[in-house]
Amino acid sequence: MRASRLLSLLLLLQTRGRMTARELADELEVSIRTVYRDVESLSSAGVPVYADRGPDGGYQLLDGYRTRLTGLTTDEAESLFLTGMPGPAAELGLGAVLAGAELKLLAALPPDLRNRAGRIRERFHLDAPGWFRLPEPAPHLTAVADAVWNQRRVRARYLRWARPREVTRILDPLGVVLKAGSWYLVARCDEEIRTYRVSRVLEVEVLDDPFTRPAGFDLTAFWESWSERFETGVYTGKAVIRFSPEAWRRLPHLVLPATARAAQENAGPPGPDGWVQTVIPIESIRHAHVEVLKFGADAEVLEPPELRARIIDSAHGLVQRYAPAPPIRKA
Repeated sequence: MRASRLLSLLLLLQTRGRMTARELADELEVSIRTVYRDVESLSSAGVPVYADRGPDGGYQLLDGYRTRLTGLTTDEAESLFLTGMPGPAAELGLGAVLAGAELKLLAALPPDLRNRAGRIRERFHLDAPGWFRLPEPAPHLTAVADAVWNQRRVRARYLRWARPREVTRILDPLGVVLKAGSWYLVARCDEEIRTYRVSRVLEVEVLDDPFTRPAGFDLTAFWESWSERFETGVYTGKAVIRFSPEAWRRLPHLVLPATARAAQENAGPPGPDGWVQTVIPIESIRHAHVEVLKFGADAEVLEPPELRARIIDSAHGLVQRYAPAPPIRKA
């Protein structure tokens, strides 16, 4: 256990540079006193680690020192093959690179780990897109990803929902995110960080202008915060609806998870007829109209009046559409 910790400490200093005793202790989940002892052990073993004193000080390795002690544990080697996503990697233009890296990793592993890694590939598969969805083409993804990597500004022509539909923007591309089979670009535009669906990029030109990334920008933290705001902000109203027992059972399969969760939380007890009344969030009257029609006669809208009126109009229209034609009377 201690040998593994010493190796981890050494690799931390090699990859991150100067680190304080507190930072090392937090990373290794040990006390600061243990870090002091481990650093002394590394130094006694001939590792050129030294300490800088002062408020900005810390431990670091002598410039130019590199260790080849990067052996993988069994669990580490197996977990690496769970991260492989050949589909998304190919979309980013990295399919051949990923295949080559995995081949080199397999060749470097001892036979027992190589066999275990092969079983991981045989028994686990990641399929990112959701059900019943065609692949979403993003022809400019490779260019966008290249601009992200090389910190180059882009001029993008983008198709948006609002009018005017087509706009051209100068963007500082900060990162790309794969969400349920769709690629999104996180970029800075006019000093504001925004999100763009890559499939809606109509044209992109990578410029020669480099840009500086915002200090402390964390792509993962931004995406989590943005996703939460998006899911909350998309709902602009509420609807009171009664569901039959059959509709209540099918509810989680016919609406979005956030809607189903809210319906469960706001539901009252079943009535004598088994129907359940609840309150659900809705994006708009138009969108809710389509969603409620999925349940047919097994759902009844009580509020708002505008939504109920739309459902009534649709019901009347269906009756007229499917009502048998009156018989033709002979003279």
